[in-house]
Amino acid sequence: MKLWQKNNNDPLEEEGQVEKFTVGNDREFDLLLAPFDVLGNIAHAKMLATIGLLTIEESSSLVNELKKIYQSTQPNKNSENENRFSISPDVEDVHSQIEFLLTKQLGDTGKKIHAARSRNDQVLVDLKLFLRSEIEQLVYATRSFFEILIEQSENHKDDMLPGYTHLQLAMPSSFGLWFGAYAESLVDDINVLKAAYDVVNKNPLGSGAGYGSSFPVNRSLTTALLGFDDLHYNVVYAQMSRGKTERIVASALANIADTLAKFSMDVCLYINQNFGFISFPSTLTTGSSIMPHKKNPDVFELIRSHCNQVKALPNEIMMMTTNLPSGYHRDLQLLKEHLFPAFTTLKDCLSIASLMLNNIEVKKDILSDEKYKYLFTVDAVNELVMKGVPFREAYKIIGKQVDDGSFIPPTHTNAERQHHEGSIGNLMNDNIIANMNNAIKNFHFEKYLAAINKLLS
Repeated sequence: MKLWQKNNNDPLEEEGQVEKFTVGNDREFDLLLAPFDVLGNIAHAKMLATIGLLTIEESSSLVNELKKIYQSTQPNKNSENENRFSISPDVEDVHSQIEFLLTKQLGDTGKKIHAARSRNDQVLVDLKLFLRSEIEQLVYATRSFFEILIEQSENHKDDMLPGYTHLQLAMPSSFGLWFGAYAESLVDDINVLKAAYDVVNKNPLGSGAGYGSSFPVNRSLTTALLGFDDLHYNVVYAQMSRGKTERIVASALANIADTLAKFSMDVCLYINQNFGFISFPSTLTTGSSIMPHKKNPDVFELIRSHCNQVKALPNEIMMMTTNLPSGYHRDLQLLKEHLFPAFTTLKDCLSIASLMLNNIEVKKDILSDEKYKYLFTVDAVNELVMKGVPFREAYKIIGKQVDDGSFIPPTHTNAERQHHEGSIGNLMNDNIIANMNNAIKNFHFEKYLAAINKLLS
């Protein structure tokens, strides 16, 4: 069954080959869109009744049947559900399948659901609703990891750690700063994700194939029914937003992935025996088939690789949509195969990273080792400055001591006296937590959830 099919002529043999190629893996990803396609259909059916294209009775029967279909799209963990939603092999896509089910149950009334609509705005509203839901899940998964980072920052705020620039010894740091730095990085990542969410949370329904409808559709009504913050006003741009929306979302995902990848690289360095700053229980690391001593950080190596894949996603989407003119093009179908799995990948990486971080072991008194004495050259310079020596002269004095091997680190270091905002002695974690809470609050997920609950009630 195809929504665009105009007659029942027997297909040519070659047509099957073309269909197999053009559909590709789309049915698999359409199943993810199924519950959202139902929601879009419910809003559309309610709107059609307000402009006289459906009677109140027809709209009501469609909505009731759609609610049953919606239930079939929801996971049932208690039993195997024979009525679980699926797309029949002879049906082209999720939109056709739902229209087929409506027509099977309601006859001609089911055939009326597609009035004043195109598959273009139908799939676009599905995509927007899907991305909105996935972003919400990702926000809360990120917050869970953030909370563990903050907890570990507080637990280890007094445990010192070498700081590095150019992978050379630089200045004293602490595990409190290290964990807290990645926590604050996630705040910025969530703020960027909010910008992507604002792009996602706009209603394209009613734009049709990209040129509007001759019916007096009420686009503001479907915007409210589906809990969108706003609508795409210009119908041409509504369709142009496809591809751009995915690219913007992918860029936001790439920021979270970058934070995770960088953290994973730090872990892989710090667990190395030449550093020896942290360790994990042997049950959470892997061994070698030949070397009995090995405790490999495979989890973090895989997180790093998965996240680097996600970081490549914006460029993939950019290249796949390069030189497309305005209007819909089938190229856009393939974006789902690249973008949709990225959400699962990121959520899995955040989950396993949280598990590992809950079991991290931090080495104490690292900086007491003689090899870290040059971390304190800046403290020595500052000590001279506090005595009135000009900074540039103090720098030369300590530099000469380093060169001739006479440098002795000060007993009381400036690191111990750091209490300015965001320093070793003043992590400002409460402020970082407040910023994260504000960032998440700004999404106002409760608005769209209330609209969807009302739509399904």
